[in-house]
Amino acid sequence: MNYSLTHLKELEAESIYVLREVAAQFERPALLFSGGKDSIVCFHLARKAFFPGNVPFPLVHVDTGHNFPETIEFRDNLVEKYGAKLIVGSVQKSIDEGKVVEETGYNASRNSLQTVTLLETIENGKFDCAMGGARRDEEKARAKERFFSHRDDFGQWDPKNQRPELWNIFNGRKHMGEHFRSFPISNWTEMDIWQYILHEKIEIPSIYFSHQRECFKRDGVWYAACDFMKRKPEEEVVEKTVRFRTIGDMTCTGAVESTASDLQQIIDEVASTRVTERGSRIDDKRSEAAMEDRKKQGYF
Repeated sequence: MNYSLTHLKELEAESIYVLREVAAQFERPALLFSGGKDSIVCFHLARKAFFPGNVPFPLVHVDTGHNFPETIEFRDNLVEKYGAKLIVGSVQKSIDEGKVVEETGYNASRNSLQTVTLLETIENGKFDCAMGGARRDEEKARAKERFFSHRDDFGQWDPKNQRPELWNIFNGRKHMGEHFRSFPISNWTEMDIWQYILHEKIEIPSIYFSHQRECFKRDGVWYAACDFMKRKPEEEVVEKTVRFRTIGDMTCTGAVESTASDLQQIIDEVASTRVTERGSRIDDKRSEAAMEDRKKQGYF
């Protein structure tokens, strides 16, 4: 086994350990599942962790209503293939019930509205731990997270008051109404994820690969032309050869020009790029601490 595979096996073993700790310490855990590559890897690791049994917790997807159709199709196919239980929280329902107010204007997005829907879904499901595919290399706020991340009874995160995790001993004790977030792939990088997907032959949505799509450019970033985004008069729709490095709400997820049509080409591209993975996410650019502010309120 070469160094690269040894490194991946070490990361895999660490993540499986965290997944099993969650299952052991919590009564009703759930896996947050967006249909993106990181949550897909988490689900793959969970299948390994509890093989030959089924994954012992449901998948929870917070549906903004503005998702890429390819992602929703992939999600539904995966759930059917593996017989997983899927719970969907609807942002549109939260809007209809007056729990959140939809943004307006050219940069309107439902991304921040997900927090209310997520917290309500966690409460309704009585989930005491919500696992997610966030990684520390993605964004500086996420670099502050522990494997076990405590949330108070309002779902809020306090980055200055986190529990130590010496020798991988995780403290999941909580009071009534509180819950935890857990991040099994915290120590993985984007490159690790792609190499693992290649090595394990994991299926991923087609939009991660190069394809033709109608796009328009805003602030130097290509966005998929869709009915959810209000375009400015000067923003012309053109057909581009693009792919997506990260998948989220269509209104805040940008594409990158690319001809990478297979996993090895993606790996080569990631190795040479100087742009961060979330460099095309407009929601992270709203303020210097946009992600941390959202996380303090209960975001992923």
